Amino acid sequence: MRFSDRRDAGRRLAAALDKYRGEAGVVYALPRGGVPLGVEIARRLGMPLDLLVPRKIGHPGNPEYAICAVPENGERVCNPAEQARVSAQWLDQAEARERAEARRRRERYRAGESPPVAGSTAIIVDDGIATGLTMRAAIRDARARDPARVVVAIPVAPADTAQTLEHEVDELVALDIPVHYLGAVGAYYDDFDQVSDSEVVDMLAAMRPGEGGDAGQ
Repeated sequence: MRFSDRRDAGRRLAAALDKYRGEAGVVYALPRGGVPLGVEIARRLGMPLDLLVPRKIGHPGNPEYAICAVPENGERVCNPAEQARVSAQWLDQAEARERAEARRRRERYRAGESPPVAGSTAIIVDDGIATGLTMRAAIRDARARDPARVVVAIPVAPADTAQTLEHEVDELVALDIPVHYLGAVGAYYDDFDQVSDSEVVDMLAAMRPGEGGDAGQ
């Protein structure tokens, strides 16, 4: 399955989540790439849009390859085999850097209180998944907020990663779960340009009640 861009993927996911329309809940997008999808989903479902900001810890020899991920709140999630190959001191330092970056992004992207989700539905959205470590960190963060259920909504995920996630959430909604994954999320999109910090800020501002947004109203 291919997507023209993140908005297209978001609209298709929103349709797949239609049974949650009108329910109490919060759509949590993972910045930056998950935010355009989150906008489409929050608008269709009538839910407020918020962020979860987990951070990937990349391998020291290949920063794009995740060996761990840290949520804003809670303990890190790691690939045990890869964790064993790096020093504990290096990993602790990398975790501290990524937690600081998560705080910076939170402050940059959104001020004010997060909408409550306790007792309702948390829908976590990203533009795709590879190893799943970052999403698993986000799930831990969402669980700590005491929702009634946690749903992960993604356009594409490898079959083995999807199977792992299914055991950690109440529902996994994935449009494509390929057995032979193409190796990168961007391979499933015609347009996969990077989303900038300023674009995230603008999208979130447009979704706030009283600032042009109507999600959750």
